[in-house]
Amino acid sequence: MKPRADGHRHAAALVLARGGSKGIPLKNIKTLAGVPLIGWVLRAALDSGVFHSVWVSTDHDEIEKVEFVRLNPDVDVICNIQEALEMITLRGLDSVFSVVRRHQFRWQEVKKGSAELTKPFNLDPSNRPRRQDWDGELCENGSLYFTTRELIENQGLLQGGKVGYYEMLPEYSVDIDVDIDWPVAEQRVLRYGYFGQATPEVVRLMFCIVSGCLTEGRTFLSVSGEEMVSINTRDTVGIRMLQSEKVEVVLLTSSEDPVTEKLVDKLAKRTGCKIVQVGEEPLNELKLIVEQRKLEWKDVAYMGNDKADVNCLNLAGLSAVPGDAPVVAINAAKYTCRKVGGMGAVREFAEHILLQREKAKSLMKQYRIDCSSK
Repeated sequence: MKPRADGHRHAAALVLARGGSKGIPLKNIKTLAGVPLIGWVLRAALDSGVFHSVWVSTDHDEIEKVEFVRLNPDVDVICNIQEALEMITLRGLDSVFSVVRRHQFRWQEVKKGSAELTKPFNLDPSNRPRRQDWDGELCENGSLYFTTRELIENQGLLQGGKVGYYEMLPEYSVDIDVDIDWPVAEQRVLRYGYFGQATPEVVRLMFCIVSGCLTEGRTFLSVSGEEMVSINTRDTVGIRMLQSEKVEVVLLTSSEDPVTEKLVDKLAKRTGCKIVQVGEEPLNELKLIVEQRKLEWKDVAYMGNDKADVNCLNLAGLSAVPGDAPVVAINAAKYTCRKVGGMGAVREFAEHILLQREKAKSLMKQYRIDCSSK
């Protein structure tokens, strides 16, 4: 790392984002738990506070076009970045890379048709250890490589000189090489990931746009000229799930919504929600509601689906859009649903909110245990 004008060393992060993955083409921009895969890395690097600059190297135009940086990082990843970087800046190492501990017995490969016999690499079959009696082996997992500028320029190496490693917990390390790995990685992220610094411990209020989120955004006309809309029962169940956990749900309509006053009344009865009509900028009306309930925006979840929702999507502690939302809304949201509007997206976001709540409770419980043990 080359000293800057102020005498401090410049720590730069370089994120490699190839587009030519054979197992999963363009996997770096494929959505993982509502966020592009590379977005998890970039948000962590940008908001960790330990880098003076963050760079992306890619060989594909589509990856370059994706808007990765929405808001805030994964806390666990930030800890990894900070601790690993300090091994260079404070301990004087030249290179640091990440490893994960694996308990796998390895055997020598024998080519098909060969008379050669296989041999064990890391065990004695006559004294085969139990997993709990064996420390396992440290395996490079490719999550991060930190090195000095001098090592790269003078020797062309990422690993060399005084070398150290950062051991990641197994639950934070997963390889994504083929399609079957994707759901495993997604479950890990949903369980251990963190969706931004503003993510609330407990959501107390959720705003949800009706047209395009709770409904498909279409109006049906009967032969008598009566207007009708379609609502998925999975979404209404999702609303009840939130209400049962003391989360107030407010549905939002506008004068341009294909929902007449009569339908609004029926919708209120079916969902048990208060329905508020908003203007072209929903934030103007919603600020007052948040203030009246003596809440902060970090305590609020917001689900929208268009350009008018961008400010609220950015402000809310948790925010989401259906999978068929326009790009401008997707870029502002912290979570992108797999489901489209009117087809279970509200239920999916409700489950995500409740999952974040359980994670917060678990972390708080662990914090109390740690404090009591000191």
